[in-house]
Amino acid sequence: MNKRPILYIKPGCPWCRAARSFLEQHGLDLDIRNVLANKKDMDQMMEISGQTMTPTFQYGDFVVADFSVDEFMSEISEFPELQAELGIGDDE
Repeated sequence: MNKRPILYIKPGCPWCRAARSFLEQHGLDLDIRNVLANKKDMDQMMEISGQTMTPTFQYGDFVVADFSVDEFMSEISEFPELQAELGIGDDE
């Protein structure tokens, strides 16, 4: 999979800041999409996640919506191959 992970955010969202910081600390080159600035991004986020809350992370078919860092780690730990591919370990 060659696509960059997408992180849908809203400005001023503390969970978005925490998620972005965490993911960037793990070396992810994120495609950041501000859903309040771009209706197409909001529509796309709603289509893939079924909701309007941020942060929402998408990498291929893997989607985690409206999450804290702990919730993200819990979700991705169910997919060890993806976790290894993204370089996100439990050693946080």
